[in-house]
Amino acid sequence: MRRVVVTGLGAVTPLGVGTRRTWSRLLDGHCGIVNIAHRHPRFADIPAQVAAVVPAGARRDGGWTPSDWLTRDEERKMALFAQFAMAATQEALDDAAWRPTSPEQCAETGVCLGSGIGNFEEIYNTVVSYEQNGYKKISPLFVPKLLINLAAGHISMKFGFTGPNHAATTACTTGAHSIGDAARFIAFGDADVMITGGAESCIHPLALGGFARARSLATSYNDNPTKASRPFDADRQGFVVGEGAAVLVLEELEHALSRGARIYAEVKGYGTSGDAYHITAPKENGEGALSAMKKALRNANIAPSAVDYINAHATSTIVGDAAENAAIKSLLLGQNGKQTAKEINVSGTKGAIGHLLGGAGAVEAIFAVLAIHENIMPPTINLDSKTAEFDCNYAANAAQERSINVALTNSFGFGGTNSTLCFARYK
Repeated sequence: MRRVVVTGLGAVTPLGVGTRRTWSRLLDGHCGIVNIAHRHPRFADIPAQVAAVVPAGARRDGGWTPSDWLTRDEERKMALFAQFAMAATQEALDDAAWRPTSPEQCAETGVCLGSGIGNFEEIYNTVVSYEQNGYKKISPLFVPKLLINLAAGHISMKFGFTGPNHAATTACTTGAHSIGDAARFIAFGDADVMITGGAESCIHPLALGGFARARSLATSYNDNPTKASRPFDADRQGFVVGEGAAVLVLEELEHALSRGARIYAEVKGYGTSGDAYHITAPKENGEGALSAMKKALRNANIAPSAVDYINAHATSTIVGDAAENAAIKSLLLGQNGKQTAKEINVSGTKGAIGHLLGGAGAVEAIFAVLAIHENIMPPTINLDSKTAEFDCNYAANAAQERSINVALTNSFGFGGTNSTLCFARYK
């Protein structure tokens, strides 16, 4: 198999537009979760009125203004999740210094980028308009703005990439699956470069209402939104819906070296599994998560003892965080792993950015890559008290300098879908 490395990063998150801004604010303990009751009168009916929102504003200040990234025609044709993906892609391509122009280069560059829910607001508005006014009120752009794969499609058309064009949609595992699949496209020789990640924007009363009715959301922090997402904390209640996008440029190693590209890290392993258990809850022992992590390490040919850091899925749900924590300890403690739980370095970054659903695995992959690149473990904010089983090192409320050569990042989704990516320092 050909080796795959990361050469470019791009992000649009609730901590700001741009990878560096997001990363620096994450390390400093900032939080992008706000109260959203003012955005729509229907939020008053919902017990959860907080979300992690991409901040509006000027690009130079890390804010989101579509015209900074898109023409007026592009903005009209793209759903917001696709707009976020396009902006993150432009940043990632610039970061990688990869803008192919020849037909041969374009044919060896592909896109693998998905979303969990996609353009929810367009569906809602069109259904309401159709019920009230009939067929002629359906926009000709309704279906093109609806389809999950159109973010990847718009990216390929914008930049002329004619390599593999693929989109995963596996709920909250989408971003991680997209990156793992893209790495395999390169490893198997289908492309030399892949633009990959995930994007989401579904902060709408009906979407939050659905998650709230499923008892998945934090509901007691409407007046204190920055405290709502509490990975591994004893007072965690549920997740906080977030929006944004993250994109990585993956590249075949020799291709990257031949053009003198900066290498952030190497993609060493990818593991997937299914719980075959419940539509929303994991098995309490974390069996599915453990299987995905084991497969990723087996694919990487790396022992559990070599894992220096895990960016956990850790959505701040009662059952989910406990199950993942149990799985991590099962993986890393023992004969081929660490001697004590305190040696296990784990952080849950959703306390700062909320849960980006289909974009979560991608933005957290960026955090894992940067943890290796800069030897720093991002913090788990809002971790103020722990029950006895949470006895690993979670970098509670403060980033930690660490020697990080191997990092895992986990993503799990409704339907029992699980994925783990393994990154390592390039040698």
